[in-house]
Amino acid sequence: MSSSTEAPVTSGITGKVVAVTGASSGIGEATALLLAERGARLVLGARRTERLAELTARIENAGGEAVHLRTDVTRIEDLHALVALARERFGRLDVLVGNAGVGTISPLDDLRTDEWDHMVDVNIKGVLHGIGAALPVFRAQGGGHFVTTASTAAYRVVPAMAVYAGTKVAVRAICEGLRQEAGPTLRVTTVSPGLISTDFAEASSNDRVRGDITRMRDEVGIEPAAVARAVAYAIGQPADVDVNEIVVRPTAQT
Repeated sequence: MSSSTEAPVTSGITGKVVAVTGASSGIGEATALLLAERGARLVLGARRTERLAELTARIENAGGEAVHLRTDVTRIEDLHALVALARERFGRLDVLVGNAGVGTISPLDDLRTDEWDHMVDVNIKGVLHGIGAALPVFRAQGGGHFVTTASTAAYRVVPAMAVYAGTKVAVRAICEGLRQEAGPTLRVTTVSPGLISTDFAEASSNDRVRGDITRMRDEVGIEPAAVARAVAYAIGQPADVDVNEIVVRPTAQT
């Protein structure tokens, strides 16, 4: 365990302690791998512990440092445990990448109210739980960085995505409010991906919607690594530079 008095890491990526939620696949996995390659020390959280263990092993086998913990972002105690693990293992937490999210999208007429509730719990409350766990630590350290995954749905609402888009609009608003309250030593970045080649569509229980999104993804989707590079760009800036919003979408996406 590193000493809690270890000097703050203020710029670049090397040596920074980065916690990533939703790290077991897709954007979270790609982000963890890229940041580890660039010298970050990773604290990985997700519900699928087998996938987390495999990712941790990949990072360590490549010479990096990583630990993992089962994390359900709907449980605030899980976020507190993830932050505590970062401090116990590495002495501090420099960045929280709030990437966990769910897209159980369907038309409102389907009345899948349980799925609406689940999106609110994961996409909105999960972000708030991360803020609640990390903000006091960042304040005590005198610095820190929130990087949160939103979506292009935060900018444009389309049929079948009303509730999902609503959660992402909320995420964008929460992060903007956090930025305004942050002060001179805390950074806040929102990254909004478009069509990315992940298993996002599989969450939809509406066959037509799932098929439509899968086809669009297969036609124009870009790799999760594109979003990971955007995250790394924001984290790697000098301490006095706060990159607030990044939109990453396929060139072919309208």
